[in-house]
Amino acid sequence: MTRLARSFVSTAAVADEVVQDTWLAVIQGLDRFENRSSLKTWIFRILVNRARTRGVREQRTTPFSSVVSEEEDRPTVDPARFLEDGSAFAGYWSVPPSRFFELPEDQLLAAETRALVAQAISELPARQQQVIRLRDVEGWEAAEVCEGLGISEANQRVLLHRARAHVRSQMEAHFSEVVAR
Repeated sequence: MTRLARSFVSTAAVADEVVQDTWLAVIQGLDRFENRSSLKTWIFRILVNRARTRGVREQRTTPFSSVVSEEEDRPTVDPARFLEDGSAFAGYWSVPPSRFFELPEDQLLAAETRALVAQAISELPARQQQVIRLRDVEGWEAAEVCEGLGISEANQRVLLHRARAHVRSQMEAHFSEVVAR
């Protein structure tokens, strides 16, 4: 819950406060829970509403550059990495993405890899962070994310695709440097 709240507010301390406020609201409002969604979705919806309100109160303006990035006009994956239309496997990877764990020290590198993934996720715009954290870190279903964040299914897919593409490119860049050494 703290990770999701953190994507709306500026500090971890404020995110912790939002989580505490959420639990208080859940306890106070439990008698009003109507079973129209799962309990988890209901709790996270309360969290999102409280975190969003707190984030707006903390920071009244958002720079336009954080909302629209320069990369949105470019494809998320270089089209040259796919086989051309004339081949039998058009649209498939021409060279598949490199594997991240080819070294024998897999367990030792796992912590570093998790840190790299967390760093790549933290560089994303807030909405993409929220969607990738809920889908890939927390394991939520697409419908739960849509309901929890109040976004459409199509928007959720676009945000998740862009977020995954960014994380993938950061990981490939890092591990191509490691292999080159």
